[in-house]
Amino acid sequence: MAKSTFVYVTYIRTTPEKLWSALTDDVEFMKQYWFGNHCESQWTPGSSWKMVYPDGRIADAGEIVEAEPPRRLVIRWQHQNKPELTAEGESRCTMELEPSGPAVKLSITHTIEREPSKFIVAVSGGWPKVISNLKSLLETGSTVLNDPYPIESTHSGKE
Repeated sequence: MAKSTFVYVTYIRTTPEKLWSALTDDVEFMKQYWFGNHCESQWTPGSSWKMVYPDGRIADAGEIVEAEPPRRLVIRWQHQNKPELTAEGESRCTMELEPSGPAVKLSITHTIEREPSKFIVAVSGGWPKVISNLKSLLETGSTVLNDPYPIESTHSGKE
């Protein structure tokens, strides 16, 4: 079966333990970099997982496939909000944390068993924003983006 994949890699000046905690345990910290959203889970293989909007609605739901703190996290989930994305079925997101000098290499690989995939198009726009905020928050104490869907500039570049 054909599949669609999105891969995002960045380096964050932190420790694997602090990054793992930011990705999993610290809900209030998570809300800061994830535009008010947060994840809920026991973070153990087989436990349920969900992404919750600020208003309490469920954005995505699934389960933890693998959890090896502070090294590897695999989550299988299905989008719950937009019918065209829900219809594509479950996706698999693998997060790998690898020490690299004073930083941690964070690799995110998100796949779905279909080609083409509107869901992968959506996450390929979302992950860079979320992880840029995470990186900035861990390194500087503040996020770089305030709105996940900023209004595009109407300036054409012509005077």
